[in-house]
Amino acid sequence: MELTSHGNVKKLLQLSGQNAKKFLGQNFLIDKNILEIIVKSAEINKDDHVVEVGPGLGVLTQELAKISKKVTTIELDSSLLPILEKTLEEYKNIEVINMDSLKFQPPETPYKVVANIPYNITSPLITRFLQRHNPPESMTLLVQLEVAEKICEKEPKMSVLSLQVAMHGTAKITKKVSPTCFYPPPKVTSAILQITTFPPTDQNYITPEESKKILSLAKRAFSQKRKKLSNTLGKSDPETAKTLQKLGFSEKRPQTLSVQDWKKLAATKI
Repeated sequence: MELTSHGNVKKLLQLSGQNAKKFLGQNFLIDKNILEIIVKSAEINKDDHVVEVGPGLGVLTQELAKISKKVTTIELDSSLLPILEKTLEEYKNIEVINMDSLKFQPPETPYKVVANIPYNITSPLITRFLQRHNPPESMTLLVQLEVAEKICEKEPKMSVLSLQVAMHGTAKITKKVSPTCFYPPPKVTSAILQITTFPPTDQNYITPEESKKILSLAKRAFSQKRKKLSNTLGKSDPETAKTLQKLGFSEKRPQTLSVQDWKKLAATKI
């Protein structure tokens, strides 16, 4: 069955006694062109292990299986498993796991993440994968446009999430996606977000230990992002205040600091 057909998807759900579940953020991709752009953006080859989050009815899973060595796809909704069993039956390189993707333990070997994810888990999902000791080589995600734009922001408009992504790799939007490309259509415009992570040999690579320290400081500072760092980090600690002054950060606000600025700050004894 052609899963990029609005009529076929609707019929498949009806025959299975299913509906798209709003509380799980289920909006099934039905646009073939967008499907092709996602796969192309992910740069999958025959040796790749792909981790997919939220296969839905399997439309993206099928395309990933055609060009990769293995696809591990994670679906929380157990009621979709019988559908996936049918739509993916001809592919022998797919492993379907019924669990919460936020509890999934990524592979120890190289892998790439590709997903049309529920928008309400965008931030925690990115966080979970990037903070692993073995992060993915890349993440190609279909997410809400507004969130994708925030993730791609640099100083002076940085956020905790954009900082975290910038510490681990580079992010860019490869395509805006209309609500009409989904069934049922969401109320917002989406985007294909491409995150390419830094390998350990890259000069921009930051160790997991260093990134955790940076994020700890950033979360303290961003809790009151309109205030200067002298107020959020240095107000109750004279030594920290001196360090901020020495680095020239006292009068700055957290969103104006670059990744390199945060690295300098984390390298101190704050």
